[in-house]
Amino acid sequence: MRHPDDRLTAHGHQVIPLDVRTLPAEALLGADFRHPAIVETTALFERADGVVIGTPVYKAAYSGLLKALLDLLPQYALAGKTVLPLATGGTTAHVLAIDYALRPVLNSMGPAHITPGWFTLDKDITVGDDGTLTVAPGSAEALAQVTDQFSLALGGRPALAAAG
Repeated sequence: MRHPDDRLTAHGHQVIPLDVRTLPAEALLGADFRHPAIVETTALFERADGVVIGTPVYKAAYSGLLKALLDLLPQYALAGKTVLPLATGGTTAHVLAIDYALRPVLNSMGPAHITPGWFTLDKDITVGDDGTLTVAPGSAEALAQVTDQFSLALGGRPALAAAG
């Protein structure tokens, strides 16, 4: 979910994108804490003052790829950080996944603040042939609002945008 990156950049934040699906499977599935990609990812989390966590929701929970990554990060990888949880799903039945599945895991990792999250139906997001995302107007407005709240909570510090 790269849509908030432009808005955060416009607010003066340095955004470092991280797509969990591009990390080597052997590192994630092999739970290899010493794999260079995991070491580099851990360093990205250490450098960031804020983290945007975006995930599709499957069976009322966040993605397995995101879980694999969170399991490999140090217990307090989010210590002192501001976090914005984002999720998409196929039905409104999954809207509470942010608060009941994702937020408790993020909270256990010690963030200073978890801002209000955002959930939208995947049908409200269209991916163009060039890879650009278009978000339906009502959803785009809600996303802009939570992104702005995150930006205010973050101040001028760097943000890591992790999509899993």
